[in-house]
Amino acid sequence: MIFLRYAVYRLLTMVMTLWVVSILIFVIINLPPGDYLSNQIAELRATGQAEGVAKAEFLRKEYALDKPLWQQYLIWVGFVPGPQGYSGLIQGDFGWSFEFDRPVSEVVGDALWLTVLVNVSAVLFVYIVALPLGVLAAARSKTWVDYSAAFVGYLGLATPNFLLALILFYYGNKYLGLPIGGMMDPSFEGQPMSWAKVQSVLLHLIVPTFVIGTSGAAAMMQRLRANMLDELSKPYVETATAKGLPPARMLTKYPLRMAFNPFVADIGNLLPAMVSGSVLVSVVLGLQTIGPSLLTALKSQDQFLAGFVLMFVALLTLIGTMISDLLLVLLDPRIKYGERAR
Repeated sequence: MIFLRYAVYRLLTMVMTLWVVSILIFVIINLPPGDYLSNQIAELRATGQAEGVAKAEFLRKEYALDKPLWQQYLIWVGFVPGPQGYSGLIQGDFGWSFEFDRPVSEVVGDALWLTVLVNVSAVLFVYIVALPLGVLAAARSKTWVDYSAAFVGYLGLATPNFLLALILFYYGNKYLGLPIGGMMDPSFEGQPMSWAKVQSVLLHLIVPTFVIGTSGAAAMMQRLRANMLDELSKPYVETATAKGLPPARMLTKYPLRMAFNPFVADIGNLLPAMVSGSVLVSVVLGLQTIGPSLLTALKSQDQFLAGFVLMFVALLTLIGTMISDLLLVLLDPRIKYGERAR
């Protein structure tokens, strides 16, 4: 019951934080002078295209861009009615992309689930690789196992993601027959989900998962190794060893459990870091994720598209943080969530 109350408390905190973040995002994307339509109007007037100017002026009024910023924000979120009534983020209307001349929901439709799929698979890759390598490196400290793991880790940190993507592009296709670019075979784009489409997506997912997850796995492996070495040097480990506790059981029962906290806490940082860090990789690999859309929106000042993508990344951050907090209070008995909830 106490844990459920704490979960509700964290959910309410997440909603309030998301509201504050929405204000910051709206202010930041409106800091540069002008917007997509005002820039377009200036360009059309310079070239004497009166019809284009009339259309752009109509869109400015239709999406309340002619109103003060505070009113634009309230209409964008959906707190007050705009020219189209209550039609904001909380009503499920993400706005209009002026760059693509389509609703934002259509621009990012398939890209949303593909983004989640790519980054969740990358996070799983990070944990599957970093956990055993980090524990093994700490347990076999100053041996060839430790040095080999350190070499792999430094190599992963030092290699730029886009360079690794290009290398895997070539050798993966040449020797393993892995597909080049995209998230599925072009013949499946726009088609309903089927087992053949799922297989195509999973095959295309191999290279992006490895490329995006490599640096995260390397950093987390080094962090877990350092935490494990710190725990292994404490007196309770010597006591447990002296009492005859088997090394494997002693390692997993005490030091690993204590060193695991930062490992779990990193869930809140991994998801947004993967999304933001995969923008260049998505462009290089031709992935249909929201990364390229965000890059295009920021360059062209397409505020509704940029605002939605940034809100999506913020939501991933908050969900990851909440999951890590809930897991921490379950894994570590030293954390008293009943007291934290007060």
